[in-house]
Amino acid sequence: MTVLFPSVAAFDAALSDLPGPDRAAQDAAAARQGQLTKPAGSLGRLEDIAIFVAGWQGLARPRLEQGRAIIFAGNHGVTAQGVSAFPASVTAQMVANFQAGGAAINALTGAAGLDLRVVPIDLDRPTEDFSVMPAMSVEHCLAALNIGAAQVEPGLDLIVLGEMGIGNSTAAAALCARSFGESAAAWAGPGTGVHGEGLAHKIAVIDRALALHRDAPLSPFETLRHVGGREIAAIAGAVLRARQLGVPVVLDGFICCAALAPLAAHYPAITDHCIAGHVSAEPGHAHLLARLKLDPLLSLGMRLGEGSGAAVATSVIRAALAAHDEMATFAEASVSTSK
Repeated sequence: MTVLFPSVAAFDAALSDLPGPDRAAQDAAAARQGQLTKPAGSLGRLEDIAIFVAGWQGLARPRLEQGRAIIFAGNHGVTAQGVSAFPASVTAQMVANFQAGGAAINALTGAAGLDLRVVPIDLDRPTEDFSVMPAMSVEHCLAALNIGAAQVEPGLDLIVLGEMGIGNSTAAAALCARSFGESAAAWAGPGTGVHGEGLAHKIAVIDRALALHRDAPLSPFETLRHVGGREIAAIAGAVLRARQLGVPVVLDGFICCAALAPLAAHYPAITDHCIAGHVSAEPGHAHLLARLKLDPLLSLGMRLGEGSGAAVATSVIRAALAAHDEMATFAEASVSTSK
């Protein structure tokens, strides 16, 4: 595996040098939209999506031929605190289900025409319980970032990101609280189904962790390392590598987006090449999307994770690109333009 971020300094340097979109391709795509046989703006957000993808692919007529969904899985030591309704063993069981083709993400990526990759990361070695110590060592966090980055290769037209990991809604809430300076109660939700006293306990565990790590540096890397998880760090690495390669990213729900919270708190432009596939039913997600300045494509009440909402949103993106590429212009169709 090529190590793209061999050190914390290399990761920080990549974050401080984020390439932008191809403005000429965006302008050309916008000009084409103005020539298609429809009233200007009549396809609404579909037009915006086509122009957005054009800018990142550097193509006036962008494509979606090589789309990949990448689902990272990891286990969390904080589950020892009883923060989840399911045991940690479910992570490996669900990964086996993904690999056997029996999960929602298998069906949804198939419907969306996406190649699916499932990447389990050291499932037999959970992160440390971050309510008593940092979740990962420097080496382990760098390794997870690089595992994520390695899944994004030149030539991809789009990637969809998702996760699996019992306990990771606790990590996600901790990441958001630490990144944006709010209490756990502002971010923690039921996750796999924790309510009432269970949710209160989950919030207390996160608040205890935030207090424990209060004096740790607030940099993106140190926040990921102290209260994140391997699959969450891998998502961050994948997003950053996609940015370097000009590959647009479709993000899934709360946990997936939380991987960007510590990055966006310092480098808000990290989300410029990202589309929020949906807003999930997890309470913190809408709050997080507002912080990330992302407007979700869909709102379907989903809260499964696995990249499921992002996979469904990909079909909308396909529709946007098809309309942009396949419609005739007024000149081609011999249709009169508006006066």
